[in-house]
Amino acid sequence: MSSTFGTLFRVSTFGESHGPGVGVLVDGVPPGITIDVADIQRELDRRRPGQSAITTQRKEADQVEIVSGVFEGVTLGTPIMMLVRNGDQRSKDYDALKEVFRPGHADYAYQEKYGVRDHRGGGRSSGRETVGRVAAGALAKAALAGVGVSIVGGTVRVGALQAHRRDWDVVESNAIRCPDAEAAAAFIALIERTRDALDSIGGVVEIVARGVPAGWGDPTMQKLDAQLGAAMLSIPATKGVEIGGGFAMCERNGSQTNDVFDGERYTSNFSGGIAGGISNSADIVVRVAVRPATSIGKPQVMAKKGGGTEVVAIEGRHDPCICPRVVPVAEAMMAITLADAWLRQRALRGREK
Repeated sequence: MSSTFGTLFRVSTFGESHGPGVGVLVDGVPPGITIDVADIQRELDRRRPGQSAITTQRKEADQVEIVSGVFEGVTLGTPIMMLVRNGDQRSKDYDALKEVFRPGHADYAYQEKYGVRDHRGGGRSSGRETVGRVAAGALAKAALAGVGVSIVGGTVRVGALQAHRRDWDVVESNAIRCPDAEAAAAFIALIERTRDALDSIGGVVEIVARGVPAGWGDPTMQKLDAQLGAAMLSIPATKGVEIGGGFAMCERNGSQTNDVFDGERYTSNFSGGIAGGISNSADIVVRVAVRPATSIGKPQVMAKKGGGTEVVAIEGRHDPCICPRVVPVAEAMMAITLADAWLRQRALRGREK
């Protein structure tokens, strides 16, 4: 099913942007894992709209309800369902878009695939679908913490500007979630100028998993980097993924990019923590290209369902840059992918790591 991800740790999201609610069903979480609802809520708060002047001003509490699978703060080993009810929808903002296909959006593709679509906020194609991913990711993070794995992430590029430091402790102290405080100020200034021009801008999000032991993942068709690529590209608005040295390795020689292992650690990490599709104990490093938000305030030419075009300005509240809200989603997808790899390795070798 297109709304399900994972083999042993299976995540299925549900709901539309302007429906009653959104959520997730997670199957495969081992029993006995301590779950703090506050930790799940903290992750959802990082993703929710209205956090700052550089995100959409839609106001959603995104209060999570655990419907099943957890008792007295401990997982039961049964499916865990989590629900977040929609509130501040303002569907009337989309009335003018009912008979047109917005440029850059999935409106036309959905209409052709299903023969029907929910024009209010994009329905299932909306970024609001990622609420369920983040909730599931919080469960995955809790499970991975038990085997010493942690995940961090941040915005490392906006437009042509790039971050040069990776101080993960400062990520939550700035609105763009950048691990470089100096770059963060420049990022925010650029986003504000873009917002004032009724436009949007893209960037790059970097996610790092630390403490992953060697041996997770599979060779050939189920490589860990392939699974991570699929996970990241399933996030709305993502258009590219690179692992470790990524595309920059094309400019180098093999003598410069071969990671040397001294028996205890790697002296470099161009491989991004994965060799032959299997984790090699180095940090797993993934970068995701995030396109500019497709909903902008500038008038644009739009195709009409009945034929022809018209110029329409999209009303409503939208993100001038999606990157700060993609960060917790990408962290969640990294955690979900690694939790699945962990369970598969545990089943194969009969041990925790």
